Amino acid sequence: MMAKLQRFGGAMFVPVLLFSFAGIVLSFSILFQNELIMGGLAAEGSLWRNIWSVLESGGWTVFNQIELLFVIGLPIGLATKAAGRASLESFIVYMTFQSFLAKILEIWGTNFGVDYTAEPGGVSGLKLIGSVKTLDTNIIGAIAVAAIVVWLHNRYFDTKLPDWLGVFQGSTFVYILGFFIMLPLAFLTAWGWPVIQGGIATLQGWLASSGAFGVFVYVFLERILIPTGLHHFVYQPFTYGPAVIEGGIERAWLDQLNVIASNPAPLREQFPEGAFGLHNMSKIFAPIGISAAFYATAKKEKRQEVLSLLLPTAFTAIMAGITEPFEFTFLFIAPQLFFIHALLAASLGTTMYLFGLAGDIGSGLISVVSKFIIPMWSNHFGAIITWLVIGLIFSGIYFVVFSLMINKFDLKTPGREDDEEEVKMYSKQDYKDKKKQEAAGFDPDDTSHDPSESKASSKAISSYAEEAANDPSRGRFAVTASNYVDLLGGPENITDVNNCASRLRLTVKDPNALATDKEFKANGAHGVVRKGQAIQVIVGLDVPQVRDEVDVEIAKRTGKAKN
Repeated sequence: MMAKLQRFGGAMFVPVLLFSFAGIVLSFSILFQNELIMGGLAAEGSLWRNIWSVLESGGWTVFNQIELLFVIGLPIGLATKAAGRASLESFIVYMTFQSFLAKILEIWGTNFGVDYTAEPGGVSGLKLIGSVKTLDTNIIGAIAVAAIVVWLHNRYFDTKLPDWLGVFQGSTFVYILGFFIMLPLAFLTAWGWPVIQGGIATLQGWLASSGAFGVFVYVFLERILIPTGLHHFVYQPFTYGPAVIEGGIERAWLDQLNVIASNPAPLREQFPEGAFGLHNMSKIFAPIGISAAFYATAKKEKRQEVLSLLLPTAFTAIMAGITEPFEFTFLFIAPQLFFIHALLAASLGTTMYLFGLAGDIGSGLISVVSKFIIPMWSNHFGAIITWLVIGLIFSGIYFVVFSLMINKFDLKTPGREDDEEEVKMYSKQDYKDKKKQEAAGFDPDDTSHDPSESKASSKAISSYAEEAANDPSRGRFAVTASNYVDLLGGPENITDVNNCASRLRLTVKDPNALATDKEFKANGAHGVVRKGQAIQVIVGLDVPQVRDEVDVEIAKRTGKAKN
């Protein structure tokens, strides 16, 4: 069950990755149309304002169509075969569901307590989705329908029908099944969702009234659940869904950005829902203190090596909010540090809230500058200073606490390893490998017992890689993909391929047929996570391109057409 939840959480990254760029475009577009900031240049009807208005309209696309993004995007990560067709099936079944629901509400809306004659938006509970006026089920409805369709697709896409019904095979058969499932689901939604909407409103009220305690619990859970991958289920309903405000915190913040920026009232008063947008603050300020602690506690002869390792890692975390190398270093070396990190991160977000801060302030400095610092410079300069001062104070707290813990318990953080050991940061793969070894009764510090190194023989790279390199129709990742297929035991050993933001996620028949971690790393992988038949190859940000080439490679070798 946990593996399935982790896979689902990873699949949710497919649409979510689109939001960062769209958010930055919107923040600058809205900012540059503000006459208080740009003066006469942004006057109504000016060329400057009109150009930025056009850019703004494009930036809103991902937020206006958020349901469709999840409906189309989730199958890409969850389908075990023909992901492109699964996305098509998911889209048409979802729109069928919405059409059913719209007609039901048009005819019997009053019986379900819904005024279908009301205009979409506001407190009506209605929304336009693909020109269909329907109940606003937000991403919850999209995720539910997409999950149903993916299950149908994985189970029935390959179903062989009698020849005289052959035209209804494949995607058509999945659509037929989905069509008839959506009808009762639409009636159930018409009956139950207005009640759920009332519950969401109650949740909003409770969270708003819970104040600092609610913020602390929320941020703590979001951080502490990172090792399980379940943190997606904590923050996404708040950031992109209706948990505290219609449309999600990110959209609401951008939508109100100019109004909030122009009003000198405290941010917490103007946008109280933004209290739950402070969970990312540790991504900027924690790496500063943690890096300093690692450097200060490192052996003097290793400090230069540690510094060269920490500078790019910290820079990436601060600028882009990618903190995995830090967080999984704690988990690998000293889990107690990760628990302390979660407490400090929750304390940081709560302290900022208590000092009047709120809003979608971002997960990295690039986002913070565009969504917070520049827009708020004129009327909320004090809030910016407060944000910076509190953040840097917590950087200092991180430094003091981590330094004390490292020295007191002699933790083997980077630069404190035994002389013969490599100075390194650890990944999620390293952490999971350690847990796997511990469960199997191995000493994780004894490399002679490393199961990834105990294979009987090395995997040879076949001639397929050379063929891929010489194929002009293939991309530049073709050779890497071909090698991975060999290292995974060949196409006959691979039963499922998908990916998240940085990893190939595969299911194999025989995990013992895989090559060693060293062989994967020799071919460009950052590591391998092995959990029975569930395999993850850590590729990096190029994983979408690599996954596409893996699909092509398997299709070429097996003779089964992709999609």
